[in-house]
Amino acid sequence: MKRRDFITRAVPFSVLPFALGGFSLKAYANSSLLEKLVNAATDTDRVLVLIQLNGGNDGLNMVIPLDQYSALSNARANILIDQAKVLTLTNATGLHPAMTGLQGLYNNGELAVVQSVGYPTPNFSHFRATDIWLTGADSNQVLTTGWMGRYLNEEFAGFPVNYPSTTMPDPLAIQIGSVVSPGLQGNAASMGMAIPNPQYFNYLVTGTPDPVPVGTPDRAAHELTFIRQVAQQTQTYAGVVKAAATKAKNLSTLYPAAGKNSLADQLRIVALLVAGGLKTRIYVVNLGGFDTHAQQVAATGGTETGNHATLLQKLSDAIAAFQDDLKLLAIDQRVVGMTFSEFGRRIKSNASFGTDHGAAAPLFLFGKGVKGGIVGTNPVIPPNATVNDNIAMQYDFRSVYASVLKDWFGVAQTELDTVLKTPQFPSVNTLPLISSVADVEQSNNVPTGFTLYQNYPNPFNPTTQIKFISDGSYVQLKVYDVVGREVRSLVDGQLSAGDHEVTFYADRLPSGVYYYRLQSGNKVITKKMQLLK
Repeated sequence: MKRRDFITRAVPFSVLPFALGGFSLKAYANSSLLEKLVNAATDTDRVLVLIQLNGGNDGLNMVIPLDQYSALSNARANILIDQAKVLTLTNATGLHPAMTGLQGLYNNGELAVVQSVGYPTPNFSHFRATDIWLTGADSNQVLTTGWMGRYLNEEFAGFPVNYPSTTMPDPLAIQIGSVVSPGLQGNAASMGMAIPNPQYFNYLVTGTPDPVPVGTPDRAAHELTFIRQVAQQTQTYAGVVKAAATKAKNLSTLYPAAGKNSLADQLRIVALLVAGGLKTRIYVVNLGGFDTHAQQVAATGGTETGNHATLLQKLSDAIAAFQDDLKLLAIDQRVVGMTFSEFGRRIKSNASFGTDHGAAAPLFLFGKGVKGGIVGTNPVIPPNATVNDNIAMQYDFRSVYASVLKDWFGVAQTELDTVLKTPQFPSVNTLPLISSVADVEQSNNVPTGFTLYQNYPNPFNPTTQIKFISDGSYVQLKVYDVVGREVRSLVDGQLSAGDHEVTFYADRLPSGVYYYRLQSGNKVITKKMQLLK
């Protein structure tokens, strides 16, 4: 039996047997990368949100090379957006007019645009191209494991035995929605399974794995037994996810009305679970409809309207609302997001007001932890592009993966090589996409040697750790409630220069937002935290 046939027939993923906000929640098994973070000597509460744009997004209609506008006009006059309506990022580059939310993030330094991301010898099949992006394979290479699944096997070959554990009681990756991700495929079987009908759900609840069907090949039987054990194990995650969902509530008023923007609905849940204290490190969400062969723009009216404009506005509005929510919840320093699609579109448009399958395209990284700006140069558009012309690759997509894993999660270079190195990608390099810890957590204009970090965990109940760096002078660290009343003095005295850490016990305080303030002379840093009981 072929791997994909087996995965499809044997129930694709582990799913928590309940819905939240109208979406089913699928709990993936432990990742080696993430387990390493959880059990590391230094605690981490970093979160990665992956947004998959299904169908192949037209990057030239999303990030517009204004310095190539004349050539673009020759290549796609029937879909090209009026230059005067493009949202300016720089003198040479702009965004689709529907993406005002992302323009605002860019202006705030919270959006990175990575130009012309792809891989050598691109494939134009939706299925195969998606498989390449999710497995990290070369175009002529078929990998049976995903780029995250390889971490799983390296670190947790025995999964699901002994998980959840006291050190990690929560699922380490959650997908909201129904998109299957080969990115979590391990060597023996998928690290997650779905429960698609009441029969499978009943086996999950009773704690008895479904017997392997008669006639299943030996190897498939072994894998089926394994992934049904995973399905059984994921039931234990339902309670902790439900508990997290009840501990917080979304605060942003920028979210579209429920049901009007499916991506916003998904991200709303992500924000809720992160704020609710779930230790999950990876969330996967998706937005479909980007296969715009026809009617990419409206046949009548302005070219800034149509199907693609609607999709880009949903993407922009959802991310902007999500970021606003994270800030209001005081967790924006913990979360970085990334968009990706299986390929871009051709330079030249077709006669149906659309574009056909292409190659490289831009992607976004967003959040307080990214280095805002544009990485790379605008793609060069031939003056007389033909139907066969494509955007040339500037950056291999695996360089983006490596950057997030190494600079956001702290993965060692040797492990990056093990997971991402291929014959066509022999040198696993990174890009300047992620800010350093000091850049993310240290307040602006605060001298080096006097630093206050975000508490961990946050939200918390009833204790949390507060780390800071003293410059050797007299220091006060105090906690205040939302009306400015001092509720606790944690430090009041002269400390040696260097790193310090204190524990804040809030067992007798009510739930709510609190502020902790570090002061030394005229130097003051204040941060916000949330107690959830």
